[in-house]
Amino acid sequence: MTVRTDILRRAAAVALCVAAAACGTTPPPGPERGAELFETCVPCHGESGEGNAKIEAPAIAGLPQWYIEAQLTAFQNGWRGKHPDDLPGLRMRPMALTLNREGDIASVAEHVAGLEPPYPPSTLHNGNAGAGAERYNAVCVACHGADGRGNELLHAPPLVQLDDWYLVHELQDFKMGARGAHPEDTWGASMRVNTLALDEQAMADVVAYIQTLR
Repeated sequence: MTVRTDILRRAAAVALCVAAAACGTTPPPGPERGAELFETCVPCHGESGEGNAKIEAPAIAGLPQWYIEAQLTAFQNGWRGKHPDDLPGLRMRPMALTLNREGDIASVAEHVAGLEPPYPPSTLHNGNAGAGAERYNAVCVACHGADGRGNELLHAPPLVQLDDWYLVHELQDFKMGARGAHPEDTWGASMRVNTLALDEQAMADVVAYIQTLR
């Protein structure tokens, strides 16, 4: 099965889940509704939110509720998922737009935050953690912390819970303007500034160092 065929199959499954949910009784905002809504996320992100690298769907289980809410809102507002070179974002944005009832975003974010974090294993092996440590401690530590566990006040997510391949992908997205370029995305703009001086090797080095913080 090709990646494209797999994506189409998963998209069809999501559509069926959405249709089925629309026919039933909608629970009030909260964990029950979040679990129901998460069924549309399972085809890509997995039943436990463990992700699927083959289709560039990151692990999301256990990420903070505030961060999940912020990213779903960013997709809905078009701050993410509209750049022609961001194929995973282009697939994700329509899914975010289906969360169109009051309380949907908060409910699914609460459910995802309650899942056990998988701490995905390293998959990239071309980074120099030593060089990455120097750059991380000079730039990234101010927002993401010395332990890489983030800071809600600064809208900085816990990097140690994210796939290494996803971190590299997102650094590339910030640099090319797929993220952080929208005038209303204030926090994304601050992140984008920090990526402009990074080349591919520097990105790999920083991510290699982040893996050591686990």
